[in-house]
Amino acid sequence: METLGYVAGILTTIAFVPQVIQIYKTKSAKDVSLAMFLLFTAGVVMWLVYGIKSNAVPVIAANALTLLLSLVILFFKFKYRKTV
Repeated sequence: METLGYVAGILTTIAFVPQVIQIYKTKSAKDVSLAMFLLFTAGVVMWLVYGIKSNAVPVIAANALTLLLSLVILFFKFKYRKTV
């Protein structure tokens, strides 16, 4: 069961890598929904806390990395926003 947790964590975490690369290459995050990513990031933080409290290593590992990628996307969202 723990292996299943690790595989699920790896797949859901690496799913964000293409988005990070795309935003970095194009220097644009205009199509990324700020509201969705803020809500998603809050959820990831809660999953991370849950994993820590439950001592669930796959949950901790996956959500720590996902949080990092999510924060990078949010950083790019603000960095590359157009100011008029």
